[in-house]
Amino acid sequence: MSTTDDLMNAQLLGVFNERDPERRRKTIEDIYAPDVVFSGPGEAPVTGHDELDAAARRILDGAPDFVFSPAGKPLVTDDLGHLAWNLGPEGRPPVVRGFDVALVRDGLIVRLWTFLLQD
Repeated sequence: MSTTDDLMNAQLLGVFNERDPERRRKTIEDIYAPDVVFSGPGEAPVTGHDELDAAARRILDGAPDFVFSPAGKPLVTDDLGHLAWNLGPEGRPPVVRGFDVALVRDGLIVRLWTFLLQD
């Protein structure tokens, strides 16, 4: 069973930053509940591994030269995890900043919310 800290890093780097579809799908199956619900800004919530994978692919396809990087360590309280992140060209200042909040049950993410920060 993974810790919430591990899950937060894996969902950012192993899913939303992973361009290889097979590796991304493996991570999705390892860290998310089968009926996971993901809500991102401006999008309707998606449910399940297939829809989450498609959402991650759309994000990656929309920013082909950008990479996600953690903007600090995960914060954990009980069954909630929080991870701030940056998105932009590698080695350059971020173009977008945000954070993810995850609800964890039995070692899997069951609910994930993404928030964008306004500068």
